[in-house]
Amino acid sequence: MTDHLAATRSSYDNVAGAYHELVKDRMAGNPLERAMLVAFAELTGDPIVDVGCGGGRTTGFLKAAGCDVSGIDLSPKMVELARANHPGILFEVGSMADLDYRDGALGGLLAWYSISHIPQDELPAVFKEFRRVLRPGGRVLIGTHFGADETLQPRKAYGVAVSYTAYLYRPEVIVGALAEAGLTLTAQLTEPGIRPDRGYAAFFAQKADPA
Repeated sequence: MTDHLAATRSSYDNVAGAYHELVKDRMAGNPLERAMLVAFAELTGDPIVDVGCGGGRTTGFLKAAGCDVSGIDLSPKMVELARANHPGILFEVGSMADLDYRDGALGGLLAWYSISHIPQDELPAVFKEFRRVLRPGGRVLIGTHFGADETLQPRKAYGVAVSYTAYLYRPEVIVGALAEAGLTLTAQLTEPGIRPDRGYAAFFAQKADPA
């Protein structure tokens, strides 16, 4: 495990409970988020894996929408929370950079606010790993904060000491990395935040069927 992954894992172990309490009910007040996840559920074949699933809120949403879904997270503490919150769903410790699935095993992959700790030069490799585990026609939905290619290194979050690095990429950086990985962008949504150069973005992409 690389140093930045180890730091991210340790930090989310430390903040797992506080982070989950902060975000667990956020979807109720965010109709755009719900709409994107509903569209993903309707468009995507099973099985689906939620990578960076945290406490399982989006995994549980997809399960309730009728999907055959499981979740992985780098943080063992987050996985413990997800298992407690959603006992009918399989959750395992794992890294999106090295997915433990055979080639073409999945119909879909969700990375919902979980790629922000991946350095820019590693994004294409991570997206290639997404592509590897998808069957032809399989779909990816990525949600993330965007910014002006900023690097953030907080030392405290949710009242707890942390040591991770987060990246706020321009949306075109994500689009370019998806293309480099061989995934075709099919839809994109950006929602400005308080600052015009920061906000929220979602990207739907697909692995092409063979010619």
